[in-house]
Amino acid sequence: MKARIAVLPGDGIGPEVTAEAVRALRAVAARFGHDFGFEEAPVGAAAMDAGQEPLPAATLALARECDAILFGAIGALKYADPAARIRPEQAILGLREALGLYANLRPVVPQPALHVASPLKESLLGGVDLLIVRELTGGIYFGRRTREADSATDECRYTAGEIERIARIAFRLAAARRGRVTSVDKANVLETSRLWRETVTRVVREEFPAITLEHQLVDSAAMLLLTRPASFDVLVTENLFGDILSDEAAALAGSLGLMPSASLGDGRRGLYEPIHGSAPDIAGRGIANPYGAIASAALLLRHSLGLETEAAAVERAVAEAIAAGVLTPDIAPRGTDAAPTQAAGDAVVDRLRVS
Repeated sequence: MKARIAVLPGDGIGPEVTAEAVRALRAVAARFGHDFGFEEAPVGAAAMDAGQEPLPAATLALARECDAILFGAIGALKYADPAARIRPEQAILGLREALGLYANLRPVVPQPALHVASPLKESLLGGVDLLIVRELTGGIYFGRRTREADSATDECRYTAGEIERIARIAFRLAAARRGRVTSVDKANVLETSRLWRETVTRVVREEFPAITLEHQLVDSAAMLLLTRPASFDVLVTENLFGDILSDEAAALAGSLGLMPSASLGDGRRGLYEPIHGSAPDIAGRGIANPYGAIASAALLLRHSLGLETEAAAVERAVAEAIAAGVLTPDIAPRGTDAAPTQAAGDAVVDRLRVS
C-alpha cells in the first residue's frame, strides 16, 4: 500500500514521541512491503513561534491532502493564559472542525505488567478492555460564549443529527466487540442530555437491535469506571463528559503516556494522537513515554489505512516491550532504572522487525 501521512509534532514532548511513532510506522512499511510517505508541518505553539497562526493554512491544506494525520501535542507555558485571544489549543479544535472529525476513539486495555502502576487494586483490572467514543465537534466546547465583568456563559448545544452519527459509530464498533454500549449523559438535569438519551435509544432500536444498550448518568459512570471497569465494553458520550472520563480511564492503564486516540469523521482520513499533553516540564529531556504515540500509529493503520494485521503487530510489539520491562519513568517501579524515550521506541521497532 502507498499512503501519505501528515506529521504534526506540535509542542513540548510532541516531537519526541511522534518521532518514535514514525519510526514504528517505517518499520511496519519495511516489514510488510508498504510505501509510507511522511510530510511534517508546524502546528500550535511551534507555529506561533514562527510568526504564524496556531493552525497555519499550509498545515491545514496538508492535512486535507493526506490519508491520515499523526499528531503530537499542543501547548506551551508562555501561551498558557486562558484569556488570550490566540492560543495553541485552537489548532486542534480547528483541525477537528475543518476535517469533520466528530468521533474520538480512546481504547483502554491495561497491560498486565503495569497493573502495579495503576492506583486501582489489581483485582479490578483483570479483563478490562473498554472503548470510549466521545463526540468531538459539538457541545459546550463549540457553543456560543459570552463574558461580562461579573458573569459568563458557555452554551451547550446538540442536534439530533450530531447525536445520531456518533451513536452509529459506537454501535458499529460494539458490534465488532462484545455488543454492549453504555451511553453516558446527565438526563436528570440537562435538556441536551435528555435529547441525547432519546436519540441514542431510537437509533439502537431502529438500526442496531442486536446491541445491548444501557444508560448511565455521568457521575455514576465516573464512579463505576473505578469500581467495576471490566463491566464496560463501549461507552459513548458527549464532548465534555468524554474529555473528563477518558482522562480518568487512563488511571486504569497506569499513565496518560500509554493512551492512544483516533479522531474520525465520515471518511477514512483521521487524526491520531496520544492523549497526554505537551508536558513542557519534561520536554527535551528524552524521558517522555512514546507508547501512547506508537499505539496511536497502530490506530492509524487500522482505521485510515485498513491494515488490521499491521495494526495488531504494532500493538503486540508495544505489549511485548512493556512486558520485557522497557519502562519510561512514568511507569517504571520506584527504585528501578527507567528507559529513555528512544530506548522504548527501539524496543518496539526491534520487535516489529523480527516478529
